[in-house]
Amino acid sequence: MIKRSNRVAIAILGATAFTLAGCREEQVDAAAFPDLQSCLVDASRGGIFTAQDCETSFAEAQTLHVEAAPRYDSLAVCEEQHGEGACGSEAAATQGGSGGIFMPLLAGYLIGNMLGGRTGMSSAQPLYKTSGGRFTDAARSSTFSTNSGSAKLNTSQFTRPAATVGKTPMTRATASSRGGFGGSGGGRTGFGG
Repeated sequence: MIKRSNRVAIAILGATAFTLAGCREEQVDAAAFPDLQSCLVDASRGGIFTAQDCETSFAEAQTLHVEAAPRYDSLAVCEEQHGEGACGSEAAATQGGSGGIFMPLLAGYLIGNMLGGRTGMSSAQPLYKTSGGRFTDAARSSTFSTNSGSAKLNTSQFTRPAATVGKTPMTRATASSRGGFGGSGGGRTGFGG
């Protein structure tokens, strides 16, 4: 009886370890750039992404910016969340939209080497400045110390953010209740040069 229970315990322990290992999130090579030109320069120097990757990802980040950037009911509320001079009107950003709704300006973009094209995943994310001088993505799932550099990041950091276009813009009260736009980011990550 003792031999059998030891084997069962070892089998359970082994299955648990295998299950936990299977739950570990995949990481991908990623890089952040303040603009398209910075990415193209890095690509010309043999960086991890090609010029085509830079251009495609920048276009994707711009599209996500229009679809999913946080929107505010006033310039003052937007600047409280993103810093003075870091916001513009939705009308200017989307070449349509409302002049009474404000969005943060695109402060860079994040590229991930998303092999296999997972559904619901993006290979790029727009980055926005926070009032504290850090940078965050549209979903507020990650906060970075800079908008330039490379690192290994979890694939969840490339989950497509929820659309905000056409939704009620945040007021001072709703922004405060959420802890501020960049204040409740899930992961804090720093890029190394």
